Amino acid sequence: MIRLLLLGSTDSSVLIARVLCLLVIVWTGALGIHRIFFSRLSMIPGPWYTAVSDLWILFWGARFKQNSAVHDLFRRYGPIVRAGPRRVILCDLEAVRTAYCIRKLDKSRFYKALLVDGHDHSITAVTETEHKARRKTYSSHYALHEISQFQLRINSCVAKLVEVGCLYMPASIECMHLLRHVFADIVRVTVLGTSPVAVDCWQSAVPDPLCSAVRDFPNWAILHSLLHPLFWKTTGYIPVPRWQKLYSSHDVLVSIVRERLTQLRRDAQSNSITTFDGPEPLMLSMIRRAMSSHTEYLSDNDVVAECTSHLVGGMETSTTTLSFMLWKLSQRTDIVIKLRNELEKLGCSQRSIPHHADLMKRPYLNAFLNEGILITAAVYSSGLRIYGGVSSLLERVVPHQTTCGKKLDELELMGFLLPPGTIVGTQAWSMHRNAEVFPCPDEFDPDRWLPSGDDDHEKERIARMTRYLMPFGAGSRACPGRYQAQMVFRILLATLVLNFDIVADPSETNAKTMALRDAFATRPASEECCLRFVPRCP
Repeated sequence: MIRLLLLGSTDSSVLIARVLCLLVIVWTGALGIHRIFFSRLSMIPGPWYTAVSDLWILFWGARFKQNSAVHDLFRRYGPIVRAGPRRVILCDLEAVRTAYCIRKLDKSRFYKALLVDGHDHSITAVTETEHKARRKTYSSHYALHEISQFQLRINSCVAKLVEVGCLYMPASIECMHLLRHVFADIVRVTVLGTSPVAVDCWQSAVPDPLCSAVRDFPNWAILHSLLHPLFWKTTGYIPVPRWQKLYSSHDVLVSIVRERLTQLRRDAQSNSITTFDGPEPLMLSMIRRAMSSHTEYLSDNDVVAECTSHLVGGMETSTTTLSFMLWKLSQRTDIVIKLRNELEKLGCSQRSIPHHADLMKRPYLNAFLNEGILITAAVYSSGLRIYGGVSSLLERVVPHQTTCGKKLDELELMGFLLPPGTIVGTQAWSMHRNAEVFPCPDEFDPDRWLPSGDDDHEKERIARMTRYLMPFGAGSRACPGRYQAQMVFRILLATLVLNFDIVADPSETNAKTMALRDAFATRPASEECCLRFVPRCP
């Protein structure tokens, strides 16, 4: 009897398991059919498998090829594509303006992975209202006339780079590692107001904690957001030195910023820094703002989170972008000759650093930067094309109500109605590779930005390319440090071109090692860029 009961129990368990499996299969199939044929997004072009699940975009993101995979969708299906059950991607100028500049849609929760010590900052602020309040605390610091006051201090950082290039002439230098230290010195000066010591550490082969922490912070943010808090804490016991550096990168970065804040706050309260030696760094200006009666909301945690986000944003993307540009110079002697002929007309002696105001007027330098950085005299807008540091999807969400509080049933983009909760995004990678706007889009061609005549057609051609560029983002949430980045790139490139011949050993650095890979930011496949800087004869 007992045996029969056990057999009956076993049969019942198997039957229940089979029924449950069948129900899961039926439910999954029904859900897939609903998403493909009956969803409110079903009329938007795209492959059936992206409508069923987000696994497609996760798969290509894990392979660090999301940008190119998304770009292939645009080439197959057009400028608007359904890339997920509730995800729509755009490659149309007017639709991008509507989403980012006119409607100013809120960010998705994806950005919350970048929280600093559990606190929001301008990058993680989801709503436009919250971001506008945070933007007021730093916008004046990044105005062009304010950033220009830092040129002497930036020049001293660049001068160290030139010195390093001369000292290490016989050997190749891993540029990404060195440039990360140069940019660490620059943000130390402009954000924290401390002495530039990173390049000195590089020369002495002493690790710089700020450089190491900023390098690892993006990976920390991704892993920290994906893993359960309990499991994440458990990984802290993994006895692998490289993992321990990554695991502690967030805490190291926050401690550096908080220590500096404590010092400046103490000095400010004792009135020992009523005047600062040189232009005021971002942190000090935020402290002064926080001490005013109109901005009491700006807590120490707000200052730490904001300054930390500016350190990360100002170092890693700039390092990658400039490394790609230097490698391109090592491959294109024709570009180097044109740049050098133009820059030598400034009359600068070797080892001297050109003034940024003069560099802004150099047509071919700006043409070269247009494939990297674009400046137009009329609006001083900018754009990185092929080697933008952040070229991936910038996610926004269709809201459930308007800014006036009225219920929103749907948002119209390119003739399609998107329901609330739909994730909308565009990527600079595809906007910058639109063949109708940029003929031969994968070719690095500075001459495309030089007008071949003075007629209106040429002016409109260049103006159209300018409108499509968005390497620093779009709308009011564009990167605040773009003018600083532009100034530093000009000074660094002009100084290096005037002082060195840049050479790449094909066995170390080649098209394969420098192939573009992307997660959120673009990086070379080998994660390094080894180049040799040969000093030019006076």
